Amino acid sequence: MSETTSFSSQAIEMVTGAWALRAVWLVVPVVAGPAFADALDGRSSAVRLTAAVILWGGWLLGLTATLVPRTETLTAIRVLGPAAAAGALWAWITDADGATAMIALTVTVLAAALAMSPQVGDLFVNGSSYGDERRMALRPPGALLVGPMAVVWAVAAIGVVAGPLLLAARSWVLGGLALVIGLPAAALAIRGLHSLARRWVVFVPAGFVIHDPVSLVEPVLFPRTTVRSLGAAPADTAGTDLTQSAPGLVLQLDLVSPTAVTRRHPRRDPEPLETDSLLFTPTRPGALLDEADRRRVVRG
Repeated sequence: MSETTSFSSQAIEMVTGAWALRAVWLVVPVVAGPAFADALDGRSSAVRLTAAVILWGGWLLGLTATLVPRTETLTAIRVLGPAAAAGALWAWITDADGATAMIALTVTVLAAALAMSPQVGDLFVNGSSYGDERRMALRPPGALLVGPMAVVWAVAAIGVVAGPLLLAARSWVLGGLALVIGLPAAALAIRGLHSLARRWVVFVPAGFVIHDPVSLVEPVLFPRTTVRSLGAAPADTAGTDLTQSAPGLVLQLDLVSPTAVTRRHPRRDPEPLETDSLLFTPTRPGALLDEADRRRVVRG
């Protein structure tokens, strides 16, 4: 009964997060529209029209993404949510009406925070699962959180909007360059961000899979009969590190006998090895351990 209750509470938590994101995203045009209009006041009609098309197109894409939980749409909302907040910040800096801009910034920051939340991430990642699977997201590598991820996101966002806005402003040379360079750069940046959304642990009927293209050359299945224990990693652990220095509680998977894995390295060739202990960092470690208990992943 306790396992069923835990599973139900997790499901309610994820669904609540998703509906909160949808509700906030629905009101973004209402609260942010006036701030954007004030910030664009005085620009040419072509720039205002182009900006309006971009803003409404991004909002509609984001709304559609919130309604279709998938790994792909998770990447979309995690690009568009911060983009909306960045736009509201720009509107505030450009001396739009102070109160209007502050409300817009508050709501868009809330939308971005909900898009980045672990609950929404798990729900969307699991939306791409098949049959009796349960996918649970892994935290992004710690080195990327310091700055590179923000730079990649900026390339994705600016690369899409810069060209059309510059052309609308009759800056033909810069606008043409922005289209030729910016759009391919944005596509590469979005692809890179999407690779982070494709990192997860997945529970399957046979056992437990670590699917992490950043850390492993290929996913590895650990059948239920091979799992000795799963829990918080001790401070002095010697397990094979797949965490990529991600912040948060590190879990340790101990196996009955060594299993072959091929670990990726950023600056050298992949490393084949055999290990009986692996370390990883899920976004919701408590929920993952509850799911492991519910599925009887751990022996005994």
